[in-house]
Formats: sequence, C-alpha cells, structure tokens
Amino acid sequence: MYRSQLDEEVVLITGGCGRIGSALAEQLLLKGYKVLIGDINKSNLIKLDKKLNSSNLGIFVGDLTSKKYIDKFISFGLKKFKKIDSLIHCSYPKSKKWGASFEKIKASSLKEDLYNQLGATIVLSQSIIKYFLKKRKGNLILFSSIQGIQAPKFDHYRNLKIVSPIEYSAIKSGVISISQYLAKYYKNKNIRINCVSPGGIKDFQPKLFIKRYNESCNSKGLLDGSDLSGLVLFLLSDKSKYITGQNLVIDDGWSL
Repeated sequence: MYRSQLDEEVVLITGGCGRIGSALAEQLLLKGYKVLIGDINKSNLIKLDKKLNSSNLGIFVGDLTSKKYIDKFISFGLKKFKKIDSLIHCSYPKSKKWGASFEKIKASSLKEDLYNQLGATIVLSQSIIKYFLKKRKGNLILFSSIQGIQAPKFDHYRNLKIVSPIEYSAIKSGVISISQYLAKYYKNKNIRINCVSPGGIKDFQPKLFIKRYNESCNSKGLLDGSDLSGLVLFLLSDKSKYITGQNLVIDDGWSL
C-alpha cells in the first residue's frame, strides 16, 4: 500500500550502489519511500539513478568513511527531502589489500579496513543520531554478517583463491555490538537501532564455493540483495516499533 504524499518516509542508504544497497533502494521506492543513496562511485550512482528513474530518489557522491562527507550526506538529505526518518548503513569499503590470508595481513591495510568499516560506522551513527535526537525520533539499521555471529566454514574456501578475512569477522562482530550498545545508550529517546546479519550474497563467486556454500543452507543458498528487502521493510515499519538492539539473521539456515 502506498503512502500519501504527506506521510512519505525518507530513508538514507549508504553503499547505495552495492548489491544490497541498490536492491533495497529499488524495493523502498516501489513501496512509496523517498530514498537518498550515497556512494563514492559517481558513475555507478548515475547509472543506478537512470535505472530506477524515480522523482523520489536522490543520489549523493562522497566518501562516507569521512565525517565531513557523512555530515554533508545528512545535510543533503535534509535539504532535498526536509526530513530523515531512517538510515540504513550498507557501506562496505575495502582497502587494496583486502582479502589477504591471516598470515599475509599488513598492519597498514588492517588499520585502514578497521577504521573504514567499523570506526566509520560509529562516526556515522554519531552524526545521524544527533539529528534523530533533535527530531525526537529515528530508526537506524546497521548491516553485519553471519561471519559476525560465528566462525567461517573454512572448508568452503579450501583450495580456492578466496578467503573470509579475520578482520571481516572482527568488524562484523563489532557492528552487532555497536547496535546493541547504542540501542541501550539511547533508552527512552524514541530511537530504534537494529542490525541485520545476512548470509552470503551472490557476487560471482567460484562455482565450487557456491556448491559448498549452498550445501550448508536449507533451500536457496547464496542470497540476492532483494531477498533482504522484506526484513528491512519490517524494521522500517511500525510493525517492529518495539524491536530494538536486535541482530536479525537472514541466511537460509547457513548458521544452523
């Protein structure tokens, strides 16, 4: 059911060109939301803007690991749509050395990835919650991963050139902790903060990895970004108004 013009809610999405962010943007627009997507990749943002072709869509180009651009992103959303109801944090910035095995991790790339994926999540949360406090209402959805709740299934990666980095597990565990911490920290402020932990998303993985991964799941296996939209729409709605500080897993049984 579409909202009336007066009741349209505004959602900001970081990492809007990613497989999750772009799929969520498309589904939210179909449901009548106003959406601002932010990403560092200008050409992909322009392509996505043309593809979605909606007057309810805005795009913002900037490095959303930087506080300066985070604040500009929020200000741009307020200027364009006059308010912000929710923010979904899907950004997944990676250093050039991302994906190294444990033995080959370099301190410099580790420092970069830990800040860009975990530290920037804290900075982003700080900035948007500052606005939510003024508005006296808000909804923040962070994205973690199944790797944040348990160790990787290392046999899935055996004899392949892909790994699940140890820093990814540490970062995603940290994102879950951030959501729980902030949900409790802002008690009685009418601000909800939750976390979504999806299973693996289809991204041109090797066929052998896909086969192994799917065998650990119940039906589909690797997910499409659009498979997460139902859960996110639920978290954005009043149907979940008493759910906060939770980590919701959607992984087709991978973690069982």
